[in-house]
Amino acid sequence: MANINDFKLLNIKCRTYFDLLEKSLNRSIKLRTATNKERFGFYLFMLESICNVKDVPDILDLITDTEFNTDVFDVKDDDSGVDAIFIDEENNYINLFNFKFRESFNVDKQQKLNETFLSTKFTNSIIGENTNGLKGKIKRLADEIIQKLNSNEIWKLRLYAVSNESKELDVNSAEIKQLKELFDLETVAIGLDTISKMMSIRPHPVDAIIHVEKDSILPYTESSLSSSKSYIIRVSATDLIRITCNDSQHRNNYKMEDLSVLSNTEMEYGLLFDNVRGLIARSKYNDNIFKTLKEEPAKFFMYNNGLTIIANDIVSEDTNANKKVKITIKDFQVVNGGQTLRTLHRFNQQDKDNITVYLSDCELLVRVFKTAAENRVRNKIAEYTNSQNAISSIDLKSLSSDQIQIEQFLEEHNIIYARKIGDTGISPSKNYTYKISMEKFGQILFSIQGHPEKASNQKKQIFEKYYNQIFGDQNFDISKSAEYVNRYFEIKKVYDALGDTESTDQKIFYILYIDRKLEASTSEKIKLLENALESYNPTDKPVTNPRKLLQAKFKEKLDNNIDEYLRAN
Repeated sequence: MANINDFKLLNIKCRTYFDLLEKSLNRSIKLRTATNKERFGFYLFMLESICNVKDVPDILDLITDTEFNTDVFDVKDDDSGVDAIFIDEENNYINLFNFKFRESFNVDKQQKLNETFLSTKFTNSIIGENTNGLKGKIKRLADEIIQKLNSNEIWKLRLYAVSNESKELDVNSAEIKQLKELFDLETVAIGLDTISKMMSIRPHPVDAIIHVEKDSILPYTESSLSSSKSYIIRVSATDLIRITCNDSQHRNNYKMEDLSVLSNTEMEYGLLFDNVRGLIARSKYNDNIFKTLKEEPAKFFMYNNGLTIIANDIVSEDTNANKKVKITIKDFQVVNGGQTLRTLHRFNQQDKDNITVYLSDCELLVRVFKTAAENRVRNKIAEYTNSQNAISSIDLKSLSSDQIQIEQFLEEHNIIYARKIGDTGISPSKNYTYKISMEKFGQILFSIQGHPEKASNQKKQIFEKYYNQIFGDQNFDISKSAEYVNRYFEIKKVYDALGDTESTDQKIFYILYIDRKLEASTSEKIKLLENALESYNPTDKPVTNPRKLLQAKFKEKLDNNIDEYLRAN
C-alpha cells in the first residue's frame, strides 16, 4: 500500500514535469492556484507513462482539461469532463482520461469519477454523432473519434481514471457498470499505489542469496581461463519471490522455512530499472500466466521463458557436502522477464494461501550473468534477450550502448535524453534546460542528414531500416548532439513567436534540413519554407500542409527555391 512518502515523491516528480513544461514553452506560466504546478505536472507524467508519449509538445496535444488550457494557453473551452484524449492508432484504442489530484495525503480517501464525466455529455456526443455542443480541441478530437468508430476498423473505448489518492476507483461500482453497458467503455483505475511503481527513480543496489541443489545449476564461463562465472539455475517461484521482494532480510534469508511470511511482501520495483518494458496496466499475457499458476503450476517451467538477471558480482560456495550451492547475487537487475516477475508477485498478493498452495509447486529458469563494469555487455544482454519478444524496435534500441552514450553526453549539457518512459534525468537535483525523447532526436538527425520528408511518418523505420545509417559513425557526430537539440528548441521558439504561422515538428524538421543548405536567419528560413508550402499545389484538389511536407516532390520544390534564393543573394 502506498504511503505518505510515495505521495511526497510523486509531488517532487510532478514539479519537475511542470518545470519542463515552462522550459518547453520558453515562458513562465501564471497559475491561478499554487497547487496547479503539481497538478499540471501530474497530467504530463501520467500521460507520458500510460501513452508512451515522451515529448512535452506532443503530450500537450492530448490535454483537453479546461483549467489546464486556461492557465497555460488562455483557452477556456469546456472539457465536458474529459481531461485528455489519446487515440492509439497502433492498438486501435480510444483512451479517455479523467484525472483527480489531491493536495494532501489521506490514507482512507478513495478515488471517484469526475461528476461532469458521469453526465456523459462527451460520450453522448460521440454515440449520437453530434458534436455541436462541443468546441475547440475537444470538438476536433470528438469528430476524429466519430470518424474512427464509423470506419471498417474495430475500435475500442477505454477510460483511465487516474488519481494520486491512496485507494483506487472501484471499477465494479454501479456507475462504472452503467458506463460499460451504455458505451462498451472499459475502465482502468490507476491510483497512488500503482503510480509509485511507475516512478523512474535510479535504484539502490539490491543483493540476495539463493541456496539450490547442485543438479539445479549449470555454471558458465566464457573461457577455461576466466574466473568470472555466470549461472543458469532452476529456481522455485517461492525463492524467486523471496529474492526479488522489497525486504532485504527476506532476500538474504536463504534458510527460510515458513513461506507464509512472503504472502505480505511486495516486489522491489527498482530491480526493473534496466528492463525494457514499462508498466503494463492490462495484458492478456498476464492473464495467461495467472491461469497457468492456478491450473498447472508444475508445468510453468515448460510454458515460461524464465528471467534474465545481470549482476555486478556473483559469489558461489559449495555447501552440504557439495550437494548444494549457496549463491550470493550482488547489485542485480532483471533485464528480461519483468512481466513474469510482476505477475508472480501479484498472484502471490492475491491470496495469502497462493504462496504455499500453488507457487511452491512452480519452478522457472533464471539466467544470472556477471557483468561488473562492462556496460556494453550489460546493454547487449538486455537488448538481445528481449529481441525475441513482441517489443518495439524503439524500446529495444533504448538499451543499446550508443543510445546510453548519447544520454550521458547530453546529461553533461543539462539536457534530458528520454530513452524510457518517465525519464527526468540522471541527476534528480540538476536543473535541466530541455528534455528530448530518443524518438524525436532520431527524427532530428534524419532531417539534418537530408530526409525531413521521411522523419515524421517513418519514425519506426528510423530505429529499424535506417538505424545504422542515422546513428552510425559516418553520418553522426555525437559531439554535436547538444547543438542539434538546442537548435531544435531555438527554431521552435522563433516559430512560436511569429504567432500568425503554425509551428509543427514537421516544419522544424525542414528548417533543420535548410540549415545545412544556406546561411540565413531563422526567420528568413521560415519565410522560405512557408512560401514554398503556399506555392506548391501538386493536384487540382487542395492538399493540407502536413501532407505536402511528407512528399518528396515538395522537397524538390523547396530545393529549387533554396537554389533561387542563393542565386539572388
